[in-house]
Amino acid sequence: MSRANGPIDIADAWDLRAPERSLLVWCFACIALGFVMLWGSTHVGGGVIDRLDLLPLGLYALSLVTLHLILVTARFRGDQLILVAVAFLSGFGMLAQYRMGSFETGGTISLNLLLFPIGLILMGATVILLMRGRYQALAQGHLIWVWAILSLGLLAVLLLFGQRFRGGVYAAGLVTPSEILKVTIVLFVAGFVARNAKSLGAWGKGLPLPPWRALLPLAGFWLVLAGLLVVQRDLGLFIILSIALLTMLFVGTGRLGYLLFGGIGAVAMAGIVLKILPHGERRVTAWLEPFRDPTGGSWQILQGLSGMFSGGLWGEGFGRGSPEYTPIAQSDFIYSVIGEELGFAGCAIVIFFFLILFGRGLLVASRAADGYGRAVGAGLLTVLATQTFLNIGGVTKLVPLTGLPLPFISHGGSSLITGFIGVGLLLAISDGQPANPPKSRTAKQTNGVTGKGVRRSRRASAD
Repeated sequence: MSRANGPIDIADAWDLRAPERSLLVWCFACIALGFVMLWGSTHVGGGVIDRLDLLPLGLYALSLVTLHLILVTARFRGDQLILVAVAFLSGFGMLAQYRMGSFETGGTISLNLLLFPIGLILMGATVILLMRGRYQALAQGHLIWVWAILSLGLLAVLLLFGQRFRGGVYAAGLVTPSEILKVTIVLFVAGFVARNAKSLGAWGKGLPLPPWRALLPLAGFWLVLAGLLVVQRDLGLFIILSIALLTMLFVGTGRLGYLLFGGIGAVAMAGIVLKILPHGERRVTAWLEPFRDPTGGSWQILQGLSGMFSGGLWGEGFGRGSPEYTPIAQSDFIYSVIGEELGFAGCAIVIFFFLILFGRGLLVASRAADGYGRAVGAGLLTVLATQTFLNIGGVTKLVPLTGLPLPFISHGGSSLITGFIGVGLLLAISDGQPANPPKSRTAKQTNGVTGKGVRRSRRASAD
């Protein structure tokens, strides 16, 4: 992932990002094939294909072209495979939502359709604003506490003025503004850990105990956060943020004990929360004994499993399944729709691209130039990976349901936009990493004007 040390011109940036450009073309080809399959299924079923049906694919292509040109013009030198993985997953999400009818508005352009291109452009804007080490400004002075106050204030306002629906608390139009906490909380915790890394890593001698005095401000904040999220019954978000917290503490200090003590505390807290919130206990019961209430609390799980089982290895064909029998299939259970219509093969492709995203994200976090970048990268990666695991694990009955959407694929504007912003920040960190080329190649990479130097940079940026 090494890049030229000095600035490069637009022509060199165009050559440098050639692998990304080629892979984006393949992404578009795959998504276009999916749309053709759906249009063919609609035509065979007697449906009519109008001009608005072509709009999702056109917007997807335009978004990819615009995003790529923005990065080339800005001479972005960061990771290329992260962008490709997100482009494929978001395109697959657009395809899946088109299949589920989420864009149907009776002859007008759906706002849900615009969320995908808006999210991709926001991701590019985040990269441009924070690339070349500018992300470090997010932790300057007292700004880290601004992220903390903003997070708690948002939850408090939502609790006071929001509306309850299916156990959760939402803003007007069933918007979930608390999704932004997946970014603001990471920025706060990463800044706190990076600023106090030495004291947080000073565990007691003999019996290894964490430094409680250094942890006290963070622990106080987390107790308030936990209380607000429990009252809002947003256990899924609390689980994600707690795992991200422990990961950032471990990455920032190198102390494995944070994961150990955190695991013990998580088990104890889970027992307390399940006693306080009856709906949490019902979800665990539905997970362990789904046939106790097959037409009630376990109906969604059983229908999702039945659909995936009927898909087999290759699926029933895009547009030929029956996802309407699974409640909230376009959101929480979109993975079961993929399994039913594209089979195990379709599910494996989705997981493969998620693994590319997580693997490259881990590489970016490990190579960050400073402790804050490493903590932010690890936190954002943990948020995405945990949410993905909890969604897929819930659909496949590996873990209890949490009501979390599948990143970049499920219906849900707040989660989608937050995911794009998080990836944009991760990409910005990748651009700010120092290159360590061999001495014999340093001069050529620094000048960045010879064709040979550009070709070497291009090959290095594609690994």
